[in-house]
Amino acid sequence: MDAQHFLAEAKQLEEKIIADRRYLHTCPGTGFDISETVDYVRQALIEMGYEPHDCGKAGLVALAGGKKPGKVFLIRADMDGLPIQEDTDLEFAAKNGKMHACGHDFHTAMLLGAARLLKQHEDEIEGTVKLMFQPAEEIFEGAYDMIEAGVLTNPDVDAAFMLHVATTTPMPAGTLLINDPGISAAAADFFEINIQGKGCHGSMPNVGVDPIVAAAHIIIALQQIHARELDMYDQAVLTIGKINAGIANNVIPDTAVLAGSIRTRNEETRAFIKTRLQEIAETTAKTFRAEAVVTFGSGCPTLKNDADLSQSTAKYAKELLGAHGAFTFAELAALSGGNAGSAGGGSEDFAYISQQIPALMCMMCTGQPQNGYTFPQHHPKAKFDESALYKGSALYAYEAMRWLEEHK
Repeated sequence: MDAQHFLAEAKQLEEKIIADRRYLHTCPGTGFDISETVDYVRQALIEMGYEPHDCGKAGLVALAGGKKPGKVFLIRADMDGLPIQEDTDLEFAAKNGKMHACGHDFHTAMLLGAARLLKQHEDEIEGTVKLMFQPAEEIFEGAYDMIEAGVLTNPDVDAAFMLHVATTTPMPAGTLLINDPGISAAAADFFEINIQGKGCHGSMPNVGVDPIVAAAHIIIALQQIHARELDMYDQAVLTIGKINAGIANNVIPDTAVLAGSIRTRNEETRAFIKTRLQEIAETTAKTFRAEAVVTFGSGCPTLKNDADLSQSTAKYAKELLGAHGAFTFAELAALSGGNAGSAGGGSEDFAYISQQIPALMCMMCTGQPQNGYTFPQHHPKAKFDESALYKGSALYAYEAMRWLEEHK
């Protein structure tokens, strides 16, 4: 397969990929409520000659290839947006109070572009490529839902790959950053602590039980988990992001609610913090005559990058994008003389897939600050450089075909 010819084919699709992205950007949904996006993707796949089928609450799956025996390689794009009112000057800005501020419209458009490329080369595919269009990544529920619905079976998937865009990056748009083997995205756990007190008049605290005081002491006590109970090399963050209590200055309320998140890079540390959070919240509340109930909501495990897939992708990406178009984080660290880190400071529910089969997450640069891309993802003014789109489509398709070719 000629990599440069393949990239040129993707370049010829650029106008259509951009059009897909712009339409998807106008109509973002959140969580599993993304019907307009799903309808658009389904129709686009049907027009290409695919037979997409529903998978889970709002996911879509389609198969390319299968004409030759071989393994199955999955390429995944998430489709959901965020509950953010867009504040950009784009002609195609969303007006519905939601926004593709994380770039999932890019991911979906790039995977649709890859689907077109794979159709053009379907007779050459040494096995099967499974296209996974996923909802609800931002709430860490979509990948798990699709796994439960059978996305990794029928046919069974042998390896998986995902791309995530990143704006405000120092490298040119279209540059690929390849995660090294190991953990690249932290596990995430969201929690809520409901504290039951006893409401009373603010001038008579002795006849009530103040849940706000209990909440304050719980917040302080939780900080000691990291400060005094974890090893210095444990990587973990516990954040209280919300406090709700009270409606008047002179009333001690009946209840208080704390909500927050935990990020960890080790499953044992993750389990330990969750246990200690529950113990500290319950016992601290009792100290102040209140009661606390801890509930854990959605979350996801750590994202593990497969060593063989990481090394193979570095080779494939350099074939396609050139020596200066793709870098592993180890290479970046060597070039900078320090530690370049990895792609994941946050969390990504592709982690559920990575816990079951060999998988890899990569990051594509989509906007340099000097070119006007100055606002980060999840910001109302975030923008992404569309010149990277066709390269993302090419990489999705080329990655799948090359891996299948080398593993036939």
